[in-house]
Amino acid sequence: MRLRASRSLLVEPALPPALEPLRRLSENLFWTWNTDAVALFERIDRDAWQETGHNPVRLLQGVSVQQWEVLADDDGFRRHLERVVDAFDAYMARPALVQVPGTSEREVIAYFSLEFALAESLPNYSGGLGVLAGDHLKSASDLGIPLVGVGLLYHEGYFRQQLGPDGWQHEDYSVIDLAGQPLKPIHGAKGEPMRVAVPFDGREVYARVWRLDVGKTPLYLLDTNIEPNSAQDRQLTARLYGGDSETRIQQEMVLGIGGVRALHALGLHPAVCHMNEGHSALLGVERIRMMMEEDGVSFAEARIPVTSATVFTTHTAVAAGIDLFAPDLLRRYLGHYYASMGLDDHGFLGLGRTNPTDDTEPFSMALLGLRLSGYRNGVSKLHQRVSRRLWEAAWPNLPLEQVPIEAVTNGVHLPTWVAHEIGDLYDRYVGPGWRDDPVNADWQHVSEIPDEELWRVHERQRERLVLRARAQHAEDLVRRGRAVAGGSTGQPLDNRALTIGFARRFAGYKRATLLFRDPGRLAAILNNPERPVQFIFSGKAHPRDEPAKALIREVLQFSRLPEFRDRIILLERYDIDLARSLVQGADVWLNTPLRPLEASGTSGMKSVANGGLHMSVMDGWWWEAYRPGLGWAIGRDRLDDDPEAQDAFDADSVYDLIENELVPAFYDRDPDGIPHAWTERMKASIEAFAPVFNTSRMVAEYAGTAYEHAAASWGGLRESGLAAARDQAAWLERVTAGWSEVKVCAVEDDATETGLAGTPVTVTVQIHPGPLAPEDLRVDVVFGPATPGGELAVGGTEQLAFRNQGNDGMCRFSGTFRPLEGGRIGYAIRVLPQHPALHDVFGPGLALWA
Repeated sequence: MRLRASRSLLVEPALPPALEPLRRLSENLFWTWNTDAVALFERIDRDAWQETGHNPVRLLQGVSVQQWEVLADDDGFRRHLERVVDAFDAYMARPALVQVPGTSEREVIAYFSLEFALAESLPNYSGGLGVLAGDHLKSASDLGIPLVGVGLLYHEGYFRQQLGPDGWQHEDYSVIDLAGQPLKPIHGAKGEPMRVAVPFDGREVYARVWRLDVGKTPLYLLDTNIEPNSAQDRQLTARLYGGDSETRIQQEMVLGIGGVRALHALGLHPAVCHMNEGHSALLGVERIRMMMEEDGVSFAEARIPVTSATVFTTHTAVAAGIDLFAPDLLRRYLGHYYASMGLDDHGFLGLGRTNPTDDTEPFSMALLGLRLSGYRNGVSKLHQRVSRRLWEAAWPNLPLEQVPIEAVTNGVHLPTWVAHEIGDLYDRYVGPGWRDDPVNADWQHVSEIPDEELWRVHERQRERLVLRARAQHAEDLVRRGRAVAGGSTGQPLDNRALTIGFARRFAGYKRATLLFRDPGRLAAILNNPERPVQFIFSGKAHPRDEPAKALIREVLQFSRLPEFRDRIILLERYDIDLARSLVQGADVWLNTPLRPLEASGTSGMKSVANGGLHMSVMDGWWWEAYRPGLGWAIGRDRLDDDPEAQDAFDADSVYDLIENELVPAFYDRDPDGIPHAWTERMKASIEAFAPVFNTSRMVAEYAGTAYEHAAASWGGLRESGLAAARDQAAWLERVTAGWSEVKVCAVEDDATETGLAGTPVTVTVQIHPGPLAPEDLRVDVVFGPATPGGELAVGGTEQLAFRNQGNDGMCRFSGTFRPLEGGRIGYAIRVLPQHPALHDVFGPGLALWA
């Protein structure tokens, strides 16, 4: 018999007055990137700190009164507490490092994401997208940007991974005890729990609002597991990425529509909304609806300021990764919603279709996000190219190079991921400013770290990783009912061997099994008695990705072969904590995606910040980061249309690099055991990558290139009762109606057949504007290298000036451009609509080419 409580109460720990600040520290995730704070909590009870999953709230709840009395009398502990509290208070009081004009305490930047990875004790994330979102909030806090996060609170979170005896992944979900989390329920003016209503299929679903403090940045999470919701609706926020397409659209409605309503209920007014992928695209529609209701404007009029004040980041590199919804599902859940805004099926569903007039095309939330944003970006320079190719059909009148998707390369929050000991090295040689402002820190001083000092610190990190990996591996063997196999030493891994890490979400394109294409050659590399090599794998597969689960099983089965048993292990239960150990302890970080399918990748950035060296296919961030001597490029830039041939080529490249470059550099030691060539690579890699591939640079880049312009547009378009927005909407309607009558009638230039680079070329264009005025038109000369067949690569653009309009209505535009390079140069004439308040000239989707 199991006894059930009639009622449960939340009892706060009774802390001695001298230790009361511990409560405040436990309720803010500042501790997740302050190693001194972590050491303080660990000092309370090391075993309990591990058992609670590094959860300070639960840790404090479990401490006995007697233990508190002992700690209160401990002078050393109290001084440690004072030091951490002083650091926390100084951090919270620090002035902003980056200003975003047009924002304030109430006019905020709202960052929406379906998942946030902030601490291993709150499994509100699945992988890279969530880790990036969590690091974004932390760096926004560091920089003092008035940003708030918006997401969902999953009361079962994401699954805990377990592998069966055969290596097949099983998913274990368990309810998260919110009483043991640093979450604060938001209450209304009368003390009632704050909740917002989201219109569903003939009913309303309610979501409660919670707050989680991430330094200075608040994260607001919505939770439908409340009354008066039905039992079915209470399960909407049960699991991240759980259920089918219907569950997904329901979650996205709660996030997008409910998230905007929650912000308004909190008295927060987003000057800018940032969509982290298309899951939150409905926020744009809800902002439009609210503006229509509050200001009495049309959908077209409200769309202009909302779009101008929205940023969209895509992380997708393949069409298969985009969520598509059947039109009937959209009509069922959103039909009444968009009808209330005066839109019919064609008007709304067309916003999420490549071809708005194709009634059979499914609806894409990502495309809706692209259409309702004024700034769009991929997450690396290579991914910008991939994204433009993926979405070029949405801008059919533009060449690929001009599809309006920019690039902001991802980064990582260095204080979260850098190990304590190597962080101390940076404090001494780079200066403590690297934690708060890594972009402007003096990273060149890394070269002054003595090789021996850097190497000993790194060796300790590897030793800790190996000890942890051995212990977890042994636990996993027992749980799976497997004993240590015959022929094994019983101690997998060697804490002195070259250790290569491979940990990430398991998916086919990431090619986790590429390493095993030639098992005989791999075994010879790994089992060299003088120069051994070992691999540690980890990662989860999506619960519905059966082929990815098969890859996990395949890796595990290879690791059980006698020739690999002590040199390759697969660790299950991949999470933030295990990821941190891996990136801090591995000598080399391996990344083998099928190019160009890795949008960015950030695990390698974490590794190099800890002194690891990166070995990767030239994809994602590595395509723009790699330099000889700063890591290794697998396969260089070779691309083969045959995946099998590409796999064979890349696998051979991995083996060659390990045998001929990694192993010699790692094991070539001086009499004191220091590999000087290796440590020089470590220092050069840190110096080159740490100041660039971090979220401080990334968030500041968003602030300067996207947030500032978006906030300015939002403010300007809403002045005087949205006069500018109304004017622009009327202009856009007029221009769209008359665009088909605009004609380019003649193009002339003064260029000779052969000219010198740098010589100006004057171009004159005659245009018949139809019903439009000359000031409605922007005429550009687009120039660059050309092929003999006339194909033009865009190298530059110059706007032509309006000269006059003749009695026949013909308009003359002219100007010059300068070819700065030799060779065959071509140009083309492009006509776009022009308006003084239009900051996104490609937004209307109108372009005419001569």
